Amino acid sequence: MVVMEDMGTPIGSYAPDFEVPGVDDRVHHLARYMEKYQVIGVVFMGNQCPYVAELLEALKQLQAQGEAQGVMLVGMNGNKGSEESGESFAQMKQFAQEHELNFPYLRDVTQDVAQCFGATQTPEIFLLNHEGKLCYRRGLAEEEKAIERWVEDVQGAIAQMLQREEVTYPIPALLVGTPIQWRS
Repeated sequence: MVVMEDMGTPIGSYAPDFEVPGVDDRVHHLARYMEKYQVIGVVFMGNQCPYVAELLEALKQLQAQGEAQGVMLVGMNGNKGSEESGESFAQMKQFAQEHELNFPYLRDVTQDVAQCFGATQTPEIFLLNHEGKLCYRRGLAEEEKAIERWVEDVQGAIAQMLQREEVTYPIPALLVGTPIQWRS
């Protein structure tokens, strides 16, 4: 269990721009997503996280339903990328292919993106508007039906953002998930 601390990018502040490689062998820029989409969801995830595995179908469904409305999810792996950890770039490519991800899956090689956002574990989503401002962040709360509640809150927050309303969904303090594997 993790208690969410006030670190990283505060709600209402501009998120850090990034330029990182994706499993599609292209370089991905946050600024390019902001040009095309109204809502960008940066989802910190890992290949080995059982909670991410539970959320994958919901994430793919969110992407499939949201893209036409101007929503783009971006998976971000901020774990140290070793073969032993199961989080290497080659293993990310295999993960994306095996799970037929319909959204970009990116490697935070330096772990700067995760640190700047304030991500502490997987899964954790950061919802940004088209200006790059952080409007909502959500980890997986320690509660009954946690996956269903996560999906409902994220969908609701996205709907509010598309209407250019302030996000009123709660940000849980007590979280479950897999801690990000930081380099030493």
